[in-house]
Amino acid sequence: MALLPNYSGYTLEAGIDEAGRGCLAGPVVAAAVILPPDYSHTLLNDSKQLSHKQRLQLRVDIVRDAVAWAIGEASQTDIDQVNILQATYLAMHRAVAGLGLEPEYLIVDGNRFKVYEGLRHTCVVKGDGKYLSIAAASVLAKTHRDELMCALAHEYSAYGWERNAGYPTREHRNSIAQFGTTPYHRQSFRLLSEEQLLLFPDKKD
Repeated sequence: MALLPNYSGYTLEAGIDEAGRGCLAGPVVAAAVILPPDYSHTLLNDSKQLSHKQRLQLRVDIVRDAVAWAIGEASQTDIDQVNILQATYLAMHRAVAGLGLEPEYLIVDGNRFKVYEGLRHTCVVKGDGKYLSIAAASVLAKTHRDELMCALAHEYSAYGWERNAGYPTREHRNSIAQFGTTPYHRQSFRLLSEEQLLLFPDKKD
């Protein structure tokens, strides 16, 4: 099914999505994208449905074609201080603030959003599979975060971040159990499984 170009009827409608909410390490990243009102792209879809190569090609197209786009981050420190939901809002707000122009309307992937600067918005569940601008934001957020975690993997090579991007895979959790945490781990998250907590009670969770 072809994705829709617009929800509100406003020309400057920004789609917003995030990546990394469920990770054990690294920031949560959001992107905001304003596409031309008549925009179309045959490949653009929810980033989770795309291959790595497709996402990288789409990023080139999105950056080239967008009226405006921006990335916002909330660090693992932000997450531990205010919780993951509030940190996600913070990353989204930073993305909107970085657009360089004020959008007339926001469409946000998911079912919750914290009003930013009085801008009108609508939350769209699974919006990255419905609207082009949200799908574009999904691609930008994921590719940005994946590259960031690959860079951090050079600093902390034991955790497989270049493969798992900080998500709670068996590999990642086993490495936490064996080597402990890094400054990039979210200390407010449950970092080990129940089984690992029994096996490694001295490890910080």
